[in-house]
Amino acid sequence: MKSGFHSIHHRLFLLFLFCMSSILLIVSLLYYNRTTVQLHEKISDLSQKNVSQTAGLFSLLYKGYDALSKSLSNNFEMIRLINETTDEPAVAYINEQTITNIIGSIFYSRDDLVGIHVITDKGKIYNYGNYMNVVDPKYRSQDWYKQLQASSGKMVWLGVYQHSLIDQVEDSPVFAFGRQIYDLNEHKPIGIVLYETNPQPVLDALENLKLGAHSQVYLMSEDGRFVTSATDPAPVLETLPSLKNFQNQIVRQEAGRLVVASKLSFSGWWVMSITPDQDLNVELNEMKRYLLIVISILIIVSTLIASMVSKTISSPLKKLIREMRQVEIGNFRGMVNVSSYQEINILVASFNRMVRRIEELIERVKLSSVSEKNAELHALQSQVNPHFLYNTLDMIYWMLDEEGNEQLGELVLSLSSMFRYSSQWEDAAAVTLREELEQIGHYLKIISIRLEGRLKIVMDIDERWLNIRVPKMTVQPVIENAVKHGLESLSRQGILKVYTHEEDSILKLIVEDNGEGMTAGQLERLQQSLSGESPKEGGKGGIGLQNLHRRMQHMFGEEYGLQIQSFPGVGTQVAIVLPIRLEGDIFT
Repeated sequence: MKSGFHSIHHRLFLLFLFCMSSILLIVSLLYYNRTTVQLHEKISDLSQKNVSQTAGLFSLLYKGYDALSKSLSNNFEMIRLINETTDEPAVAYINEQTITNIIGSIFYSRDDLVGIHVITDKGKIYNYGNYMNVVDPKYRSQDWYKQLQASSGKMVWLGVYQHSLIDQVEDSPVFAFGRQIYDLNEHKPIGIVLYETNPQPVLDALENLKLGAHSQVYLMSEDGRFVTSATDPAPVLETLPSLKNFQNQIVRQEAGRLVVASKLSFSGWWVMSITPDQDLNVELNEMKRYLLIVISILIIVSTLIASMVSKTISSPLKKLIREMRQVEIGNFRGMVNVSSYQEINILVASFNRMVRRIEELIERVKLSSVSEKNAELHALQSQVNPHFLYNTLDMIYWMLDEEGNEQLGELVLSLSSMFRYSSQWEDAAAVTLREELEQIGHYLKIISIRLEGRLKIVMDIDERWLNIRVPKMTVQPVIENAVKHGLESLSRQGILKVYTHEEDSILKLIVEDNGEGMTAGQLERLQQSLSGESPKEGGKGGIGLQNLHRRMQHMFGEEYGLQIQSFPGVGTQVAIVLPIRLEGDIFT
């Protein structure tokens, strides 16, 4: 583990990961801080616009309610009827109905009116709204009545209430306002008019001031008294900020909340919005979660990139180290193939050139050693004159022929032909299949005589393959192996078949016998010896098959050579796999 940590792969991985993660975190932190500042500035600007818009909505409401209130206070007919005194009950009734009709016409001119109440200084009350009016007998002691009495003719906003201020039967929420009624002839107040309307327009105007789901909006009087709210429950007055030291507008961050307030110019009231930080930071929290997700993904991507970059540097070096260890144990066949950075490519190319140079020197030493052995063998072979042997065998044949021993003479003649054939290795030891089969004919003639008719030979070679080029002494070791290990010890008739089979661009020359065959273990050991996985064995299969197989693979390639199948008591089939090359082709 310790050595792995100190490897160049781990060091580069940690370095790249640390650099990319640090840059990522720094950029994210700077972006988050900058976005926080911009978001707070945006919220402050939005708050100022909202409070200005809300003040404008209340100005429109004020103008509408002011015009409504003047429609009665400036009605000369109603003022005349209020001032008129009479002892006639009929006239008094007519006057009262006339006043009621005037109020009713105003009431039905708008859809949001809940009730209109005219109260004279003489104690007379005219109502229009609920048909079952029950007037509060203590209305003169109520704060709202005192405010209207002291209003000096200006319209007074009383606020939003849970029920009617004067009608004890009306229990729906109302927005109340009113003003004094003046006798314009004598310039003195003669009563008040109280309007009660649907509070929804006022509450909607307050809702416009909300910045979040938990925002609280209020109407505050000039002296800091709570008038109404668009949210429940009602606020604790001690928790509301003081408005005495401010002129017209407030935008202030304090104690985990944003306070926004604006003074209504026409009434002296304040509209106030208090929004907790949890609402202000909703977008900021969303952005924070988004940043965390993005940062996590980018860190994972950075890890992958760091791993890939470190591998592109360390992998070629690891390959080079592995190949160096192979060179240390004497394997010079490997080559390092990498495509990396220029410096690493130069290093690998230099290593490959060095290994090739060492391999060439070793091959030269081997060739020199082989040449010395061949020279020694040639010197030994030259001590026997092969022509002397051929002539002697020919002389024996003619002597046997004169004596009439034809069978023995043919045996000697076949032996002479075999010696001539096997001793000539010019032209890269390549012959045609026709020549090879002629040689095999001599060998089989000798074997047939030796086995005294117990061997049946079946030759089925297509004429078109007789001119194909094959290595010399290719078929003879296979047939010799079949006779020696499969047919020689048989007590029954032995059959030896030699035939060809074409597959695509290869030709299989098959030697098949019905001899003893091999067990699965013997066949496996023989195939392992052919592939070089086990040392050479002299048992069934013999050294001759191993040499032939390796010689063919050296000449033609790894896909050629011998293919062996065998079953105990059934026989053995050996396929000599050759490339299809006609006469004149040259073996390399």
